[in-house]
Amino acid sequence: MQISTILNYIDNGHMALPEFQRGYVWGGDQVRGLFGSLYRRHPVGGLLVWATQSEGAQFRGDQELAPGVVKLLLDGQQRMTSLYGVIRGMPPKFFDGNEKAFTNLHFHIGREEFQFYQPIAMKDDPLWIDVSALFKGGNDGLGTMIAALAAKPEHAPQIGDYAGRLNKLLGIRDIDLHIEEITGADMTLDVVVDIFNKVNSGGTKLSKGDLALAKICADWPEARAEMKTRLSTWKQAGYDFSLDWLLRSVNTVLTGEAKFLHLHERSAEEVQGALSRAGKHVEAALNLIAGRLGLDHDRVFFGRGAVPVMARYLDQHAGPMSQQERDKLLFWYAQAAMWGRFSGSTESFIDADLEALSAGGLDRMLDVLRLWHGGLRVEPGHFTGWNMGSRFYPVLYMLTRMAEARDWGTGLPLKADMLGKLSKLEVHHIFPKAQLYKANFSRADVNAIANFCFLTKGTNLNISDERPEVYFEEIEANHPGALATQWIPIDRNLWRIENYQDFLAARRELLAAEANKQLASLLGAEADRWLASAAPILAAPAVIGGFATEEEENELVELNAWTQDRGLAEGVLAFELVDEATGGQQAVLDIAWPNGVRQELTEAVAVLIDESAELMSLANSAGFRCFTTAEAFRQYVIHEVEGEPVA
Repeated sequence: MQISTILNYIDNGHMALPEFQRGYVWGGDQVRGLFGSLYRRHPVGGLLVWATQSEGAQFRGDQELAPGVVKLLLDGQQRMTSLYGVIRGMPPKFFDGNEKAFTNLHFHIGREEFQFYQPIAMKDDPLWIDVSALFKGGNDGLGTMIAALAAKPEHAPQIGDYAGRLNKLLGIRDIDLHIEEITGADMTLDVVVDIFNKVNSGGTKLSKGDLALAKICADWPEARAEMKTRLSTWKQAGYDFSLDWLLRSVNTVLTGEAKFLHLHERSAEEVQGALSRAGKHVEAALNLIAGRLGLDHDRVFFGRGAVPVMARYLDQHAGPMSQQERDKLLFWYAQAAMWGRFSGSTESFIDADLEALSAGGLDRMLDVLRLWHGGLRVEPGHFTGWNMGSRFYPVLYMLTRMAEARDWGTGLPLKADMLGKLSKLEVHHIFPKAQLYKANFSRADVNAIANFCFLTKGTNLNISDERPEVYFEEIEANHPGALATQWIPIDRNLWRIENYQDFLAARRELLAAEANKQLASLLGAEADRWLASAAPILAAPAVIGGFATEEEENELVELNAWTQDRGLAEGVLAFELVDEATGGQQAVLDIAWPNGVRQELTEAVAVLIDESAELMSLANSAGFRCFTTAEAFRQYVIHEVEGEPVA
């Protein structure tokens, strides 16, 4: 079928995109490559469509389907969206993605190459032709372009070649693409999705969540949009969750199971009701965690796999929740998050906890957690980690909030309404970095969790690089007792830089004691039962990597924003490499795109700033291509992902 006919099919509703398809993920390099191949009449592959009755067909977008049989694109979405976008000069109605990927494509009729518009290189060169303008103008537009070129003496001798090349470019509309159809009564959604995954084995495969959502949308077309609305609302509040994560919460609320296959036989009405309940319970859990534990935004919100379990608990709970029960649930959450309960095989751990909840409630869940981890008491050795990717970094923030630690500049408690988002306060190195590096301490020592505290920005700026032995005395004089609220040892000998390691050891003791005190406050009379440590862990496992300073974090946040501004995927800050079997943290990558910056279409990449060769090797072994500077990553995106030529 000719490309022009296929585009007409899309316009008149004879061809559409099935609901289970993901959005448009191609970038400029793929679009340029497609048009280069078509111009040279190289093969670009055929299309696979699912021919089914338009009545009852679930499709993306707000167009109307033509009556009778409709062709739903299974393989070829990216190519047809690109062709439609360039030839029509606008995206199709089923479009969901970044229009920049196919906007302003130009063709040089002298060199016969495609590039996206570059003002400096193209504005004074009439041989650069806007491809969309040519297609939209058709033969009339072609005549106008040729006449304009012929009027310039320097181009007149080549006008015949130029006209031939422009006609060849327009001829892309007439190229035939082979269309293979699957049809028949036996082609159920399960079968079709299985076929889709097989033909897309090298591209965008559907996850279990995608398949579950496809089945839901078959009966409730607005499901995806409603879930995205909820996710957007939470993102505005500071929490960034995925569609799979929300769907997992819907699943646990409705079925009491983690595996998505349990959603398949549920009616649209049941799923609708479960989404409403799950949304309410998720918000209740977030409010509990923020209000009681102080973990009020995404950067410090760890253990997110626990929330679907909490949603199920809240859904099964009859009547108002007592303070005792609420705090016990939060104790379970904090413990699960601290020990990385959901960092490995998330689905199996959620199922185990849901089974425990069903069998014996919170007590059984805590028993399972204690047996799995080996004890629930915090030891000083747990605070031996370093960098802001450490699991005990959120714990330090949690203690600061729960204990209402005081700011050293104002003497005021660091409460929620004062802290706001993490960006409104700063991570303070108690012993200044410059002084420690001058004294030849290692990066891990300098950025030890026990050397961190949270202060207001003004206080941090005022302290600057002053030594603790000096500025501690001023704080104690101006705000007596403020140091102790941040777990600073009172022994003044420990405030001297030559005794830094002893200071860290002493502060770890204080932090562990405070952690157990705050955890005990959640349990009341039951504290001894759950916090007795039969098998204490005396030292946290060695974990390498992760950004260590707020300056590094800010640089990575800016890099992430730059990437998203280009229509690419959002990276994961402080990405954990974990042992899938145990959930143990093996390393922390500064920022990573585990599914590629064009999800499922490009390789897994990570940016590791000032990291060791050991971490680079570990990340490479895990399948990540690594960049050691933000600029190197930017160049990769510009030239390899987006296909811009190297200057």
